[in-house]
Amino acid sequence: MRGELIAAIDLGTNTARLLIGRVEEGTICRELVMRRITRLGGGFCRQEGIAVAAWERSLAAMQEFAAAIKTNGVKQVMAVATSAVRDAANGADFCEAVRSSTGIGLEVISGKREGELTLRGVLSGLDRMPEYLLVFDVGGGSTEYTLARGGEVLFSKSLPLGVVRLTEGKGSPAAMEEKVDRELLKLMEEMRGAGVLHLAGGAEMVGTAGTATSLAAISQQLTDYDYRKINNHVITLEEIEAIFARLLPLTPEERLKRIAGLEKGREDLIVAGTILTMRTMSLFGIHRLKVSDFSLLEGVLMALNDSLGDECKTVLLRPESS
Repeated sequence: MRGELIAAIDLGTNTARLLIGRVEEGTICRELVMRRITRLGGGFCRQEGIAVAAWERSLAAMQEFAAAIKTNGVKQVMAVATSAVRDAANGADFCEAVRSSTGIGLEVISGKREGELTLRGVLSGLDRMPEYLLVFDVGGGSTEYTLARGGEVLFSKSLPLGVVRLTEGKGSPAAMEEKVDRELLKLMEEMRGAGVLHLAGGAEMVGTAGTATSLAAISQQLTDYDYRKINNHVITLEEIEAIFARLLPLTPEERLKRIAGLEKGREDLIVAGTILTMRTMSLFGIHRLKVSDFSLLEGVLMALNDSLGDECKTVLLRPESS
């Protein structure tokens, strides 16, 4: 008997994603994946929160997702929002606008919960299970570091190091690197205090989300994105440094024209993401990165599937006007 068709939404600071699929014997079977770069964190102001244009782009994407969910007859959906909504003064108002417009209730999750769900998503698509795993999830507003042994989280931390924030908040690659190093050194000190820093250095590092998948696509010169070629692709620090050397002298427009595999909407953000990746690998002494196309979105779908037998299952609410 086939599992029930369910849906997960990850509304991130840069990208909104929808996954409609089934979970069968612990394996995710994808039926539909949609991705829209909405840059929800673009023009973010701490006093006012989400900017008007970013609000409208992201709301339009959620309306598009809601239509796809309805078309596919899906009754169960779990939707999460991360850093941009979490930190926005008008985040609650945005969630209410989404609910009234689409019927979808957005759950604003903590950085810790984000790390846990991302780990679960990554594990669902990993080709082999190492003893220790360091999951590195670069987002638009924050980056999560999760150290695990098997499926057990040993340490998890969310840092204010998103590619949108770095790109819009820092004027140069040197300024970005200084900010990244400052935050990473604090992270390493915290991991040392927790007694896990030595484990992280010997762990297999898995990168997920847009920066990691972009680097994998550029590595393979993929003109058409294929998650099967991205997932579990391994890229070395040396190759990432070579990609960075190609990217840096170019304008964002030139990058789109000359760098095969770079997705439109990431042409300015890829520099910050690559700096963050290189500095993370260097400071932890890690020389190879395994890329996962499975991440928070898949973790949310797995969590929703778990809840289907519970009283507190998450249900797509239809707007009264529909």
